[in-house]
Amino acid sequence: MSYTYLTTEELSQRIKYDSKTIRNQLKDAVFIEGVHYIKPFGGRKILFIWQKIEELMLTGYDDTIPFAAGV
Repeated sequence: MSYTYLTTEELSQRIKYDSKTIRNQLKDAVFIEGVHYIKPFGGRKILFIWQKIEELMLTGYDDTIPFAAGV
């Protein structure tokens, strides 16, 4: 599957959130590194995966913590 990678500013334009909000609030509370965004080559730059962000917006997210035994 081919992914579309977006900078914070590009994502900001698509989802109509301020780029500062994305960096400070959403990145730490909603988006998961390795799922919704990556830091390529071990750098500081963040690239968001558009398909995963769009899926999260449409379906929401589950903030419950599953039990280790699956119970």
